[in-house]
Amino acid sequence: MTQEEKKILIQDIKLLINSSDEPLVEINPKFLEYFTDDELMALRDDLIVKKRDVMKNNSEWLNDIYEKTKKDEL
Repeated sequence: MTQEEKKILIQDIKLLINSSDEPLVEINPKFLEYFTDDELMALRDDLIVKKRDVMKNNSEWLNDIYEKTKKDEL
């Protein structure tokens, strides 16, 4: 993996960790040195799955709340 590809991968991880549009979370570069390229890619992929699952769960919850408000059950 080139240094440029690694920078992009780390940027992707930072974006996935962030929960808002605020400035990106900073990750200690020394901490990142402990990970291999494959581990960083696995970390990114795991974060993608977790973010997708959270969005799905939130969507189901919001739909449930919406249906209850339509029936005035809140």
